[in-house]
Amino acid sequence: MSETGAPPSLPPRPPEQRSGCVTALMIIAGIILLLPGLCSLFFVFAGIANTSNTADLQFVGGCLFVACFGVALIWWAIRRPAS
Repeated sequence: MSETGAPPSLPPRPPEQRSGCVTALMIIAGIILLLPGLCSLFFVFAGIANTSNTADLQFVGGCLFVACFGVALIWWAIRRPAS
């Protein structure tokens, strides 16, 4: 018996399945993160956030920034590869 030095071939691994619970939890978390964005839009359309008060504008901007993370989380939960 001669030894060739080649490593033994491993059987291919089956692809990992994506968990439906994790996807659902990510979508729910994304929807929760969208709520501050809806709140900030309410403030903008109600006229509370005017240009004379920068604290209101910073609050609205922060809420919209959090809502962007919610949109990104929902998009990633739906579009991530199944592996």
